[in-house]
Amino acid sequence: MSMRCIIVDDEILAREGLEELVVKTPFLEHCGSFGSAFKAMEFLRENEVDLILLDIQMPDMTGLELMKVLVNPPEVIFTTAYREFAIDGFELNAVDYLLKPISYERFLKAVQKVMPNNKSKSTESDYIFVKCDGSIVKIPLKEILFIETAKDYIFIHTLHKRYMTLVPLRQVEEKLPNEHFVRVHRSYVVGLSHVNKMEGNLLHLGDKKVPISRRLKEEVYQRIVGNRLIERT
Repeated sequence: MSMRCIIVDDEILAREGLEELVVKTPFLEHCGSFGSAFKAMEFLRENEVDLILLDIQMPDMTGLELMKVLVNPPEVIFTTAYREFAIDGFELNAVDYLLKPISYERFLKAVQKVMPNNKSKSTESDYIFVKCDGSIVKIPLKEILFIETAKDYIFIHTLHKRYMTLVPLRQVEEKLPNEHFVRVHRSYVVGLSHVNKMEGNLLHLGDKKVPISRRLKEEVYQRIVGNRLIERT
C-alpha cells in the first residue's frame, strides 16, 4: 500500500533532495512539490494526501501556520534547518521532525511511522513525547499508569514519576494505542496492563485509585475483565 505525499519547501535544492528520498522509497507516491505554503494549500483543497513533508521557515506563511489553518490535515513530518522549532512541531502533533541535511536512514525511520500497519502496532518500545518545563520528554507507553486532566493541564502518572504538560487529554489519548489504554472517566485514561483490582467505582493501579464513570463502567469492565473472570460453577 503506497502513501500519497507532497513536499513543501521554498528552497529548490531542498525540494529536489526530498524528491530523491521519496522516489527512493517504495511505499511513497510523490504527488507534488510546492515552493510556498499557499500553493500547497490550494492543492490540498482539491486533493487528498497521506503525508506532507513540510518546511517550517518559509516566506509569507510558515509551515507551522499552514498546519494550524488546515482542516483535518494529513500526517506531517517537519523538515527544517532550525533545531529550535522542534518543540513547536511536536505541539502540533507532527509525526516527526527532520533536521537538514537529512540522511536517507533518518528519513526512512520517520516515514515508516506513518505507515498504517505501524500506526496501529504497539510494542514495548513505543513512546510519546510531551513538553514539560520547556523540554521535550520521552515517555515509554509501557510505563504509563494513568493520565488525568486538571483544568488546562494533564498529569501523566508513570511507574517512576509524574509529568505535567499543557495539552488537552483528548489530544494525548489520540496518540495512545487503543488496545492498551482505555478512557474510564471524562478526566482519566488508564493503562490496562497496570490495573490490578476493580472495587465498586474505583480502579486500583498499584497504590493509586482512579474513578470509573457510571456511563463507562460496563465498557471498562469488558475491556479489563472480559471473559477472563474465573468463578465457582
